[in-house]
Amino acid sequence: MLGRQRLYFMLPDVSSARSTLDELLLARVGIRHIHFWAADSTLPADMPEANVFHKTDLANGAEIGLLAGGVIGLLLGMWLVYFPPEWVHLNWLALVALTLAGAVLGSWMSGMAAAALPNSRLKAFHAGIDAGKILLLVDVPFKRVPAIEELIEKRHPEAAFSGVEKHIPVFP
Repeated sequence: MLGRQRLYFMLPDVSSARSTLDELLLARVGIRHIHFWAADSTLPADMPEANVFHKTDLANGAEIGLLAGGVIGLLLGMWLVYFPPEWVHLNWLALVALTLAGAVLGSWMSGMAAAALPNSRLKAFHAGIDAGKILLLVDVPFKRVPAIEELIEKRHPEAAFSGVEKHIPVFP
Protein backbone atom coordinates (compact mmCIF):
# COMPACT_ATOMS: atom_id res chain seq x y z
CA MET A 1 0.00 0.00 0.00
CA LEU A 2 1.55 3.28 -1.07
CA GLY A 3 -0.58 5.86 0.73
CA ARG A 4 0.44 6.31 4.35
CA GLN A 5 0.07 8.91 7.03
CA ARG A 6 2.51 9.41 9.85
CA LEU A 7 0.94 9.55 13.30
CA TYR A 8 2.72 11.07 16.28
CA PHE A 9 2.19 10.03 19.88
CA MET A 10 4.10 11.27 22.93
CA LEU A 11 4.68 8.49 25.44
CA PRO A 12 5.76 9.03 29.07
CA ASP A 13 8.36 6.26 29.49
CA VAL A 14 10.05 3.18 28.05
CA SER A 15 7.58 0.67 29.52
CA SER A 16 4.68 2.50 27.87
CA ALA A 17 6.63 2.62 24.60
CA ARG A 18 7.33 -1.12 24.81
CA SER A 19 3.67 -2.03 25.39
CA THR A 20 2.58 0.34 22.59
CA LEU A 21 5.08 -1.34 20.26
CA ASP A 22 3.64 -4.74 21.15
CA GLU A 23 0.08 -3.54 20.51
CA LEU A 24 1.05 -2.10 17.11
CA LEU A 25 2.79 -5.31 16.12
CA LEU A 26 -0.28 -7.32 17.14
CA ALA A 27 -2.38 -4.93 15.02
CA ARG A 28 -0.18 -5.92 12.06
CA VAL A 29 1.70 -2.66 11.68
CA GLY A 30 5.11 -3.60 10.31
CA ILE A 31 8.16 -2.97 12.46
CA ARG A 32 9.74 -0.93 9.66
CA HIS A 33 6.86 1.55 9.94
CA ILE A 34 7.31 2.13 13.68
CA HIS A 35 9.99 4.45 15.09
CA PHE A 36 10.71 5.80 18.56
CA TRP A 37 12.68 8.94 19.31
CA ALA A 38 13.96 9.40 22.83
CA ALA A 39 16.79 11.20 24.56
CA ASP A 40 20.22 9.66 24.05
CA SER A 41 20.59 6.03 25.15
CA THR A 42 17.12 5.87 26.70
CA LEU A 43 15.66 3.21 24.41
CA PRO A 44 16.63 -0.46 24.66
CA ALA A 45 18.51 -1.83 21.66
CA ASP A 46 15.62 -4.03 20.51
CA MET A 47 13.20 -1.12 19.97
CA PRO A 48 13.17 0.56 16.53
CA GLU A 49 14.80 3.94 16.89
CA ALA A 50 14.21 6.90 14.62
CA ASN A 51 16.96 7.24 12.04
CA VAL A 52 18.95 10.23 10.81
CA PHE A 53 16.20 11.20 8.34
CA HIS A 54 13.70 11.49 11.20
CA LYS A 55 16.00 13.26 13.65
CA THR A 56 17.73 15.75 11.37
CA ASP A 57 16.80 18.17 8.61
CA LEU A 58 18.81 16.20 6.04
CA ALA A 59 15.96 15.64 3.56
CA ASN A 60 14.74 19.24 3.72
CA GLY A 61 18.29 20.57 3.33
CA ALA A 62 19.00 18.31 0.37
CA GLU A 63 15.80 19.46 -1.36
CA ILE A 64 16.64 23.13 -0.88
CA GLY A 65 20.24 22.54 -2.01
CA LEU A 66 19.03 20.69 -5.10
CA LEU A 67 16.92 23.65 -6.14
CA ALA A 68 19.49 26.32 -5.26
CA GLY A 69 22.39 24.41 -6.83
CA GLY A 70 20.41 23.72 -9.98
CA VAL A 71 19.52 27.40 -10.39
CA ILE A 72 23.10 28.51 -9.76
CA GLY A 73 24.42 25.87 -12.18
CA LEU A 74 21.89 26.96 -14.80
CA LEU A 75 22.86 30.62 -14.44
CA LEU A 76 26.58 29.80 -14.58
CA GLY A 77 25.99 27.59 -17.62
CA MET A 78 24.03 30.32 -19.40
CA TRP A 79 26.76 32.84 -18.64
CA LEU A 80 29.45 30.52 -20.00
CA VAL A 81 27.45 29.65 -23.14
CA TYR A 82 26.62 33.25 -23.99
CA PHE A 83 29.96 34.74 -22.90
CA PRO A 84 32.49 31.95 -23.44
CA PRO A 85 36.22 32.42 -22.96
CA GLU A 86 38.05 33.06 -26.23
CA TRP A 87 39.97 29.78 -26.10
CA VAL A 88 36.91 27.47 -25.89
CA HIS A 89 33.64 27.02 -27.74
CA LEU A 90 30.78 25.77 -25.52
CA ASN A 91 27.40 24.49 -26.68
CA TRP A 92 24.12 23.81 -24.91
CA LEU A 93 25.43 20.54 -23.49
CA ALA A 94 27.62 22.62 -21.19
CA LEU A 95 24.48 24.31 -19.87
CA VAL A 96 22.86 20.96 -19.06
CA ALA A 97 26.06 19.58 -17.52
CA LEU A 98 26.57 22.63 -15.29
CA THR A 99 22.92 22.60 -14.21
CA LEU A 100 23.15 18.93 -13.21
CA ALA A 101 26.52 19.41 -11.53
CA GLY A 102 25.18 22.41 -9.60
CA ALA A 103 22.10 20.48 -8.50
CA VAL A 104 24.13 17.49 -7.30
CA LEU A 105 26.75 19.61 -5.57
CA GLY A 106 24.14 21.89 -3.99
CA SER A 107 22.11 18.95 -2.75
CA TRP A 108 25.15 17.25 -1.26
CA MET A 109 26.55 20.37 0.42
CA SER A 110 23.22 21.55 1.78
CA GLY A 111 22.30 18.05 2.94
CA MET A 112 25.55 17.66 4.86
CA ALA A 113 25.04 21.03 6.53
CA ALA A 114 21.42 20.20 7.40
CA ALA A 115 22.41 16.82 8.87
CA ALA A 116 23.76 18.73 11.86
CA LEU A 117 20.43 20.47 12.49
CA PRO A 118 17.44 18.99 14.33
CA ASN A 119 14.34 18.22 12.28
CA SER A 120 12.42 21.46 11.81
CA ARG A 121 9.11 19.64 11.13
CA LEU A 122 9.31 18.04 14.59
CA LYS A 123 10.33 21.18 16.47
CA ALA A 124 7.18 21.01 18.62
CA PHE A 125 8.30 17.66 20.06
CA HIS A 126 11.87 18.59 21.03
CA ALA A 127 10.92 19.95 24.47
CA GLY A 128 9.06 16.74 25.37
CA ILE A 129 11.92 14.56 24.17
CA ASP A 130 14.41 16.62 26.18
CA ALA A 131 12.14 16.21 29.23
CA GLY A 132 12.49 12.42 28.99
CA LYS A 133 9.37 11.53 27.03
CA ILE A 134 9.41 9.27 23.97
CA LEU A 135 8.00 10.25 20.60
CA LEU A 136 6.33 7.46 18.62
CA LEU A 137 6.27 7.88 14.83
CA VAL A 138 4.08 5.29 13.14
CA ASP A 139 3.34 5.18 9.40
CA VAL A 140 -0.13 3.77 8.82
CA PRO A 141 -2.10 3.16 5.60
CA PHE A 142 -4.78 5.81 5.05
CA LYS A 143 -7.61 3.35 5.63
CA ARG A 144 -6.25 2.21 8.99
CA VAL A 145 -5.58 5.62 10.58
CA PRO A 146 -8.82 5.80 12.61
CA ALA A 147 -8.46 2.21 13.80
CA ILE A 148 -4.87 2.70 14.97
CA GLU A 149 -5.71 6.01 16.67
CA GLU A 150 -8.60 4.31 18.47
CA LEU A 151 -6.45 1.33 19.45
CA ILE A 152 -3.75 3.45 21.04
CA GLU A 153 -6.28 5.79 22.68
CA LYS A 154 -8.20 2.86 24.16
CA ARG A 155 -5.30 0.66 25.27
CA HIS A 156 -2.83 3.41 26.19
CA PRO A 157 -4.54 6.44 27.70
CA GLU A 158 -1.15 7.74 28.83
CA ALA A 159 -0.14 8.22 25.18
CA ALA A 160 -0.87 11.74 24.04
CA PHE A 161 -1.91 11.98 20.39
CA SER A 162 0.30 14.70 18.94
CA GLY A 163 -0.77 15.00 15.34
CA VAL A 164 -0.71 13.63 11.81
CA GLU A 165 1.71 14.37 9.02
CA LYS A 166 -0.09 14.31 5.71
CA HIS A 167 2.99 13.99 3.54
CA ILE A 168 5.58 11.33 4.28
CA PRO A 169 8.93 11.84 2.54
CA VAL A 170 9.79 9.08 0.10
CA PHE A 171 13.06 7.78 1.50
CA PRO A 172 12.93 7.87 5.32
